[in-house]
Amino acid sequence: MATPLEKWVEEQARLTRPARIHWCDGSDEEARRIVEIGCREEKVNGQPVFQELNPDAFPYSYLHRSHPTDVARTEHLTFVCHPDREEVGPNNNWLSPEAARSRMRVLTDGCMAGRTMYVMPYLMGHPDSPYARACVQLTDISYVAVSMRIMTRMGRPALERIGGSDDFVKGLHSVGDFNPERRFIMHFPEEHFVWSVGSGYGGNALLGKKCFSLRIASWLARSENWLAEHMIIIGIEDPRGRITYVAAALPSACGKTNLAMLESTLPGYRIWTLGDDIAWLHVGPDGRLYALNPEAGFFGVAPGTSLRTNPNMVKTLQAGRFYPTLFTNTGLDVSRNAPWWEGLDETPNPRLDWQGRPWKEGAGPAAHPNARFTVSAQNCPTLSPEYDNPAGVPISAIILGGRRTSVAPLVLQSRDWLEGVCLGSIMGSETTAAAIHQVGQLRRDPMAMLPFCGYNLGDYLGHWLRMGESLKEPPAIFFVNWFRKDGGGDFLWPGFRENIRVMKWIIERTAGGQGNGAAETPIGLVPERSAVNLDGLDLAPGAWKELTAVDRNEWRAEITTGREFLAQFGDRLPTRVREGLDRLDRNLG
Repeated sequence: MATPLEKWVEEQARLTRPARIHWCDGSDEEARRIVEIGCREEKVNGQPVFQELNPDAFPYSYLHRSHPTDVARTEHLTFVCHPDREEVGPNNNWLSPEAARSRMRVLTDGCMAGRTMYVMPYLMGHPDSPYARACVQLTDISYVAVSMRIMTRMGRPALERIGGSDDFVKGLHSVGDFNPERRFIMHFPEEHFVWSVGSGYGGNALLGKKCFSLRIASWLARSENWLAEHMIIIGIEDPRGRITYVAAALPSACGKTNLAMLESTLPGYRIWTLGDDIAWLHVGPDGRLYALNPEAGFFGVAPGTSLRTNPNMVKTLQAGRFYPTLFTNTGLDVSRNAPWWEGLDETPNPRLDWQGRPWKEGAGPAAHPNARFTVSAQNCPTLSPEYDNPAGVPISAIILGGRRTSVAPLVLQSRDWLEGVCLGSIMGSETTAAAIHQVGQLRRDPMAMLPFCGYNLGDYLGHWLRMGESLKEPPAIFFVNWFRKDGGGDFLWPGFRENIRVMKWIIERTAGGQGNGAAETPIGLVPERSAVNLDGLDLAPGAWKELTAVDRNEWRAEITTGREFLAQFGDRLPTRVREGLDRLDRNLG
């Protein structure tokens, strides 16, 4: 008798009508076979799905060029489909489940004709973890099949977890014809189902990532009393060998991946990497908050990554220990047959751009601004020994932040969980040239989750408050801003590796007993100059004072505009958040 999984696969095959069905086992041998298919048989926009790169410089690595219209998350075509529109909230696009299914059936009817359907059973989380979730995704392109093998724990452990039950997260994906007008990503939270068509880009096609591990998982987490967050997880080791674990949420272009693999400039301090994008946080048996990374790889932005900005990521990309590593929409250094992007130290010539066209200086970027790499976490030289701990690691501090040229200090500690949630609810970041917005425009992004929360964000903030109440020792909440500038437009803080100096202050604050290490402001605590090791830094005169300044007028305006943003959530916004912001406003005088 067929299992529920087998019946579901058969049902989707009748709709999509593939030429053949392949059940993935997640092995090295299988990955090599699928890569070979992508090199020799499959094409996207007339080019092979994969092109092998120089094995001496980038072993086991391949270049992928996506369809020119398919280079980023399509948030305007991403929907959460729930019978009650208010449950979805203004932070999500909404369609009724019936309307969504009707639209998607038309788009996926026969969409896999002539192609292979890859059936990918996988786990998000370690197989031995009680928090791991079993999932199955179907796809019709080798790029997604190989990428999912890198990003998840694919194969028999997932099938064993599913067994004969129907308790698994379902994902149906097809690239279709890559037509932007026929490109949709539909989430059905009550059914634990994601349906995606028309895109091969990771954020739209690797359904275990943002689609499940954040949007669907956040929905599950609310009812099960845990958190699914857009956060890195790191361990910070001090000279005594003590490791403090921290989770940090930073929007795009705010240094999140750099922080996850930071190389310290302070003797005796070291960063251990557990995750660079997603954290699942649960209340442990001791009443503390524990975090685990459900993913098995990194899907990062290539431009700007270099030996200067993130040497450990460069080492990860060149390690070649775990097969394969993929580069998507980078340029190509033809002379070395190596990927190239803006920000790398080398200046290659001749060069092809991200679409395979000859590139010359002044012709625009060679790599797409959202060019990506997909690489196994096992290649990372700073991977924590606790990475595979089924229980996760205990979190002592939560860091939130963004890119602000003014207003936000370098680092701020909230006095309690409520104040941290209130400030987190109005946190924002200024857009950069890589974003599809006017440069410098402030976008509110509570907890860096606005595009990823799978339900009403007002309810989400209420869930954060309840989580704090359920913890015996809630982590301290901090805010960071590496991007404050002086009146001449120059950065006040050097950033990158020097951020370890701020992290040192944060872990010392979590350990207690710091005496006069912090100064009170109306919105929280900032470090005194003597509490942060500034030895060897060439800070401009008056820079430290400006870095830690809290201007009352600026912050009154910040809270006012923050309230205006939160007003869209109406009665779903917790009263305690309104009251907490009122209290901060009164503190400002």
